[in-house]
Amino acid sequence: MEFSNDVKNILGLQLPTDPRWVDLASLSMTEILTDHAYCEQKAATTCISLIQRFSDRERLVKELAPIVTEEWGHFRMVLAEMQKRGLKLGKQRKDIYVNALIGFQVTGGSREDHMLDRLLTMALVEARSCERFKRLSEGLADEYMRNFYRRFMESEAGHYTLFIELSEEYIAPKKVRARWQQWLEFEAGVMQEMAVRGDRIH
Repeated sequence: MEFSNDVKNILGLQLPTDPRWVDLASLSMTEILTDHAYCEQKAATTCISLIQRFSDRERLVKELAPIVTEEWGHFRMVLAEMQKRGLKLGKQRKDIYVNALIGFQVTGGSREDHMLDRLLTMALVEARSCERFKRLSEGLADEYMRNFYRRFMESEAGHYTLFIELSEEYIAPKKVRARWQQWLEFEAGVMQEMAVRGDRIH
């Protein structure tokens, strides 16, 4: 997968990652790996939660079940890399980015509205993760780690599109696209307000 700095054309993201982030991340690989491990763990558990909550949606269950396995496999890959380096997982840190997105989800509305926002939240997290992994795969000096993150980048891109497709499977595409645009604009605002830190994936 190839995309330029204009991530809007490929992933829909309105604001690219600040170029300084990769340089900062390269100085904080212990923290990046720890945060990455927890991101993969949370992705797996969120998919499990979606399956439990919307178990009557046959395609959703069918498509997300292998994603749970894949995300947990990613968690194990990152954990193995940490163990190879003699690092311990450590404690999970507060995810300011994801918490901000959760705060934008509808609190009232129908069950359909709740499902849509949760699927679009996941699509957005996967899109931003893909963009960040792309930055790492190109910007790190360590060739091994560049290749390490390229594998994750390719996987996240497929997940992003799946969550959009699932949304349009059960909800009118016009409604999905309108809400997706609102999400993209909100996420751009979150990114603009957040400090550039090299110890977080998001």
